Amino acid sequence: MRFAFIFAVVLGAVPLGAAAQDAQTLADIRQELSILNVEMSKLKRELSTTGTAGGVQLATSVLDRVNAMESELSRVTAKTEELEYRINRIVDDGTRRVADLEFRLVELEGGDISTLGETTTLGGTDQATAPAPAPTPTNTTTQLAVGEQDDFKRAQEALASSDFRTAADKFATFNQTYPGSPLAAEADLRRGDALQGTGDTREAARAYLASFGAAPTGPTAPETLFKLGASLGALGQSSEACVTLGEVPARFASSEFAAAAVAEQSKLGCN
Repeated sequence: MRFAFIFAVVLGAVPLGAAAQDAQTLADIRQELSILNVEMSKLKRELSTTGTAGGVQLATSVLDRVNAMESELSRVTAKTEELEYRINRIVDDGTRRVADLEFRLVELEGGDISTLGETTTLGGTDQATAPAPAPTPTNTTTQLAVGEQDDFKRAQEALASSDFRTAADKFATFNQTYPGSPLAAEADLRRGDALQGTGDTREAARAYLASFGAAPTGPTAPETLFKLGASLGALGQSSEACVTLGEVPARFASSEFAAAAVAEQSKLGCN
């Protein structure tokens, strides 16, 4: 069964000013800045004397102006990279929040939660103009902000010590403090575990859904989907639970949670 999301969020139009008239992406701007930087370096070399022209020297004011322009180009390039990073993190965080809102709306309206699937990236994607994605780094720790790893570790320690309420609060605070973090999906997954420990199965299910929406094909996805299905079963939503659990072996046949999902379906009496 196709696992497709039903969008129910209406986003207000925000004036974009000059950006609406310019189809350039940040990657395009960065490329142009890099080209300009190279050209400025060439110009600077042409303005520099080799000391073999009989003592004739160029005006130092010209060199100063070139240096100033080169410095400004470097500043703008760095600012562009910073903005690109912030935009990517905001998009990731917004997508995760939309997934949670969808779950809440479908639940409030009495819809079928099992029909929820992967959330479309906030803002959509334009394959014709979007720059190619950067290679996935093998070590995510290089992407973490200062203190990010420590905050996540403290939340894990609270969960390991069975201090479930503190752990749930710390994982929630983590995702608020570091939106779009590489650890966001796992933080929501462990927040769901902590909420289960407090007996709040409904909020745990929402946390599992947020985790799956943040990384539907990530390393935590099989566990998240299994626990979401099990939570729905515990909430008495057997039909939705059976469909959700059925997606685990369908999507992640080699995962250890595939067999666990089949066993849970048997326990719920799924057809």
